[in-house]
Amino acid sequence: MLSLLAGLGLREPSPPDEPRFVLAARDMVESGQWLFPHRGIQFYAEKPPVFMWMQAAAYEVIGQWRIAFLLPSLLAALLTLWLTYDLTARLWSRKAGRYAALALFVCLQFGLQAKRGQIDMVLVAMTTFSLYGLARHLLRGPDWRWAWLGFFAAGLGTVTKGVGFLPLLVLLPWAALWWRNRQQPRVERPSGNAWRWGVAVLCFIAGAGVWVFPMLLAVFNSHDPAFQAYASEILFKQTGKRYAGAWHHVQPFWYFAQVIVTLWLPGALLLPWLAPAWWRRLRRGDPRLWLLLGWSALVLLFFSASPGKREVYIFPMLPALCVAAGVLLPGLMKRVGVQRTLLAYLLALSLGMGAMALSGLLGASEWAHRLAAQRDIDEATLRTFLQWMLAFGACSLAVVLWARTRRLGAAMVVVTALLWATYGLGLAPTLDADSSARKLMQRVGAHIGPQAQLGMVAWREQNLLQSDRPTTDFGFKKSWEEQWAAAGPWLLADPSHRWIFVLDKALTPCADRSLVVEIGQSNRNHWLLVPGTAWKPGCTTPAFPGEEGQVP
Repeated sequence: MLSLLAGLGLREPSPPDEPRFVLAARDMVESGQWLFPHRGIQFYAEKPPVFMWMQAAAYEVIGQWRIAFLLPSLLAALLTLWLTYDLTARLWSRKAGRYAALALFVCLQFGLQAKRGQIDMVLVAMTTFSLYGLARHLLRGPDWRWAWLGFFAAGLGTVTKGVGFLPLLVLLPWAALWWRNRQQPRVERPSGNAWRWGVAVLCFIAGAGVWVFPMLLAVFNSHDPAFQAYASEILFKQTGKRYAGAWHHVQPFWYFAQVIVTLWLPGALLLPWLAPAWWRRLRRGDPRLWLLLGWSALVLLFFSASPGKREVYIFPMLPALCVAAGVLLPGLMKRVGVQRTLLAYLLALSLGMGAMALSGLLGASEWAHRLAAQRDIDEATLRTFLQWMLAFGACSLAVVLWARTRRLGAAMVVVTALLWATYGLGLAPTLDADSSARKLMQRVGAHIGPQAQLGMVAWREQNLLQSDRPTTDFGFKKSWEEQWAAAGPWLLADPSHRWIFVLDKALTPCADRSLVVEIGQSNRNHWLLVPGTAWKPGCTTPAFPGEEGQVP
């Protein structure tokens, strides 16, 4: 899967999420403090640090952040593909395993996450590994070593992202199946194994304890209330409270239906054929599908019940569904309706990308120029971006015309590989300077000069990460009023050499507007520079009405 490797090291971290994780990982490397991740001067308590440990460890080995921040996701993607293949091969056949792994590869969400420096690909590798161990025990066992590894992986996944325990829900459909048919030969029975299940629970605790135990010990030994606040937020607010009463990303109950029919393309197109086949096998009591599909349904229900939803939440389901589909795909790919549906998808993808690129290059449509204006992208960069899109459209169309319906499976894999190679080698690097805020922060550095000191108010993680010098911040989650209360005295201490980089909406009335510099826009935000000489001594910044909160 060289297409997943394509572009590694060619871009900087970009929103969403990537810059904040790299900031925390960089701080770990520079400070030696790995237990409590930081975002600027404040603790970063929204996510446990395991993923950031991986990025920091990769940097310690490689010495390049451009590679290190993406390496955990890449390795996790490759592991997930192998686990999908091997589990399917063990439950059915090697042929089914190949189909399952390739089905996972061609789904859009898998590639998107494999190419991003976010937690979710690593989380899915851990949940898939946990499910792999439990399935080997429950369906091919008993094999308690794999069960214990599955529980340990679930614990480690929980301190990677709080929902890492989800694979343990597979025990519910297993229990239902056991009660439905106690004579089922492939289902492991619980009698006489209480102590082994006790060891499994200890394995889960050990996996979670990799971080929880040393963190709690450090909190217990500290008299700083910030440590207690950190532990309280990450253990309670960011878990149960966030699930039951989400304060952002609020979506309707049916939200994940639209995720499935878009981000799970082209796999979602096969559901009209897969669903009846699955139902027939479930009615016959196939334990493999009982566990895989039952677990997937529980995950979907779990996340649908919470008011807060993001498209990546149900991503752990995708490998399990590909395992369940692997044995059916060889037959489905021979059906005329399936072939026509997938051919239409490939044509829509190649022709759509090509047409959009041509319309932008020829000026027949304003979509590209509107996007460039929103993100401050210059014409040369936009033209290069559109040329890469056009190249993908042309190459993928050539593959589709070569394959038609006779080699449709190969065409699906090749076009997907072309898509991610184009993204990694062309699209992402072309937009890198703009999307990562590197160009903006280079402009800031050039304007204030090499001897100036820079502070930030109402900043974003990419701005601090891309700053060309040590930068002072006044908190990320503090209100703008509180940040200015600290920034004002800082400016006055050396007004001729100090500047504040600030979001335009957060400009204080304590700054002389005539001296404020409009430095540009990035990531759909407008940014200003406030020189120390613009500060009005004795002025107090009032509260900002309707201040927008920082989204974790």
